[in-house]
Order: sequence, then structure tokens, then C-alpha cells
Amino acid sequence: RGRAQVSFTSRNFSSMLEQQANRTMELSEWEQRWQENRTGFHQLEVHKMLQNNYDKVVNGRSGVRFFFPLCGKAVDMKWLADLGHSVVGVEISEMAIRQFFQENNLTYSEESVPSIPGAKLFQKSISLYQCDLFSFSSSVAGQFGAIWDRGSLVAINPKDRDRYAALILSLMAADCRYLLDTFLYNPDLYEGPPFFVPDEQVLSLFGE
Repeated sequence: RGRAQVSFTSRNFSSMLEQQANRTMELSEWEQRWQENRTGFHQLEVHKMLQNNYDKVVNGRSGVRFFFPLCGKAVDMKWLADLGHSVVGVEISEMAIRQFFQENNLTYSEESVPSIPGAKLFQKSISLYQCDLFSFSSSVAGQFGAIWDRGSLVAINPKDRDRYAALILSLMAADCRYLLDTFLYNPDLYEGPPFFVPDEQVLSLFGE
């Protein structure tokens, strides 16, 4: 995993986690950020962490099914698709999804998702589901050989992390590799998102 390098006080991680325990972001707030173009989290280039760990994630496999939770319009998705992999993402913002296809000059079809009321599926060579992440499941799109969590665990509300980990684990095929990017910082100085996620909590969520 990758993380920012910072200095900490002598407080333990559990007390630091308490600083953000009740911090919440509504789905409508994320949609509003896209509407107002407040998307500083979006990167114009393929994430260096993905590039640096690509061989480890793919592990000699071809045509890997990649899952992108809270995908936004990440350029990483087209980069992987161009390398021959299958890409599925979930995003609450319809604007972000449409911008992804338009900015990458990709045609797409649009259809409803019978198993998720109100959800839409935008797809061509890449499949993006517009819905609440917690409405998504393996019964909708199967399991995956790789998951690139480049800003999802750190974006969901801290109180939902156990639920989130359970969902991610349920989406993992037997040979799945999970690439995770988190942030370490002093939560006294910043309320998030992105939220503070120490290694200790990652281990408690995902075990070995």
C-alpha cells in the first residue's frame, strides 16, 4: 500500500480515529462536488502507485477483471482496458461517468439495472454502474481478479468501514489482488475526506 509520510504525536491510533468517527458525507454532497467541479481528487495522469505495482497486481495473468470502487472518471480505467483487461466501476455521480466516456472519446450504451432500483449501467468496453456502492454486489457483476482502491476506503464515512470491507471481500475472486492507497495525517488538523486510515485498521478490516 501507499501512504503519505507524516509525523505523529504520542497519541495512539484509536484516539486519532475517534476524531473522525462521526464525520459523514452524504451521497448528494459527492454529486454536488462533481456539479461544482470541486474534484481535486481526480488525477489527469495514471496513478503512479498503480503503474509501480502493476506487475504485482496482474501477477502474470492476462485479461484480468478489475474493479474500481467509487471510480469517478479515473483515467486508470482506460489505461487498464487498453492493456487488455476488463474494467468495472461503481460511481454515484452520473456526470462523472458521462465525462469519463466523453473525455476518452468512447461510445457507450445506457441501460437500467433491474437488480438495483434507480441504478444505470453505462458500458462499451468498460462497464460503469451509477449507483450507491452499497447497493452493488457480486450478484450484479460477479467477482474480480483485481481491485484498485485508489480513493474509496478513504472516502467512505468512517462508520461504514466494516460494511465496506465486507463488500470488498465478497467481490474478491480466489486469485484476487487488492491494491489500496490510504492516507496518514493528523486528524486534529484536517477533518477529511479523504479520511485518516492507519495500517492497524486496514489489518483489522481485512485480516491477513
